[in-house]
Amino acid sequence: MFDYSLLHWTTFLTAAVLLNLAPGPDIAFILGQTVRGGQRSGFAAMFGIWTGAFGHVLMAAAGLSAILATSATAFSIVKWVGASYLIWLGIQALRSDGGSFISEKVETSPDLLPIFRQGILVAILNPKVAIFFLAFLPQFVVTGAGPVWAQLFLHGILIIIVAAFIEPPLVVTGEKLTNRLRNNPSFGKWLDRSLGTILMALGIRLAMQQR
Repeated sequence: MFDYSLLHWTTFLTAAVLLNLAPGPDIAFILGQTVRGGQRSGFAAMFGIWTGAFGHVLMAAAGLSAILATSATAFSIVKWVGASYLIWLGIQALRSDGGSFISEKVETSPDLLPIFRQGILVAILNPKVAIFFLAFLPQFVVTGAGPVWAQLFLHGILIIIVAAFIEPPLVVTGEKLTNRLRNNPSFGKWLDRSLGTILMALGIRLAMQQR
């Protein structure tokens, strides 16, 4: 079971690394929360994204992602809910006064559960992720290597494990790059405006995507 060649693993892991490095709503959300609330907020966002991704892995292994791939109605519903959520997060950031970047607020214990939940929603409400898993993972299913669902689950989990080597350094680096600038309210407002603009742009891009 799970008997794969070296070429198989080399191809898969290379693709997994490139996929995790590609910019998207997940990376934008993680880095945005990092510069707003420090490492703890960044890691809460990251774990939320991973949890949402795990949900997509389960759906792909169970075949539920096929519904999004074949049903225009289901795809549209998830797409518009996800786009609306990203735009709503962007509006919240645009309305901020930038105070979330001031050191005194960063040093207090942030409420991590809402950030974690937001991360789950950012990941789970992106139908393109579901369809990606459905299209990408089956390419690495090998006849005789085990049940199809088990192979899909294994490779999906490995994508998240690869993310565990890539995204934590981004959180640590993101905080270090902004530590010296958090005492500047003007810079805080600029960061909030930038984050809000990025999230809204990602929401609009998601809304314009076709199945």
